[in-house]
Amino acid sequence: MPLYKTITVNPNTKVLIWKIEESYEELSQGITLTDSCQTRVKGMLSDLHRRGFMSVRHLLAEMGYTDDDLFYDENGKPNLKDGRCISITHSYTFSGIIISDTEVGIDIELQRDKILKIANKFTPLKEYRTLANDEAVIRKLTIVWGAKESLYKLYAKKGVSFLHHIDIKDFPFDAGESTGDVIFNGKISTYKLHFFEFEGFTCVYALEQSIIKK
Repeated sequence: MPLYKTITVNPNTKVLIWKIEESYEELSQGITLTDSCQTRVKGMLSDLHRRGFMSVRHLLAEMGYTDDDLFYDENGKPNLKDGRCISITHSYTFSGIIISDTEVGIDIELQRDKILKIANKFTPLKEYRTLANDEAVIRKLTIVWGAKESLYKLYAKKGVSFLHHIDIKDFPFDAGESTGDVIFNGKISTYKLHFFEFEGFTCVYALEQSIIKK
């Protein structure tokens, strides 16, 4: 079982990363899906997506949960029936979850040069033009995208825009952390962000920190 990484963020928060090396059939062993999830996974055209879906169920099992313990609200945000908070991600050959007593978000992204073409859709590019080369820009933009994605998942409100409503404070690569604001409906919500890189991927997770009203 390739449980790739476990991070105990604090006594109430844990991150788990899975490296997806098994076939869909292997990942299906020992996992019982709800009827709705069986229908959902059968409708997936991509084998990699199906394997990612099943690997997340193994991560849930690592934390003592089953597929039946997971449900989604009207905004599509995952929740656990025991009241704890969860966020889920999968990208190519890695998947991850974060579980906590407070609101959290997580994202894993493959570092690709494609991000240079879409950067203007989610962040002001001028902030990253001073970096030495395209590789550094790709790494930084991937962290920013992952940070915004994790905050989007945590905040989970319709109408939130990556470009207009989510701001990530600048950071050096070696810091491994930053903060981000969601500015929406007259309220600024500030969150703590942590990031790390591995095997050409970037993982960012967001933690609830404080809410400041204008």
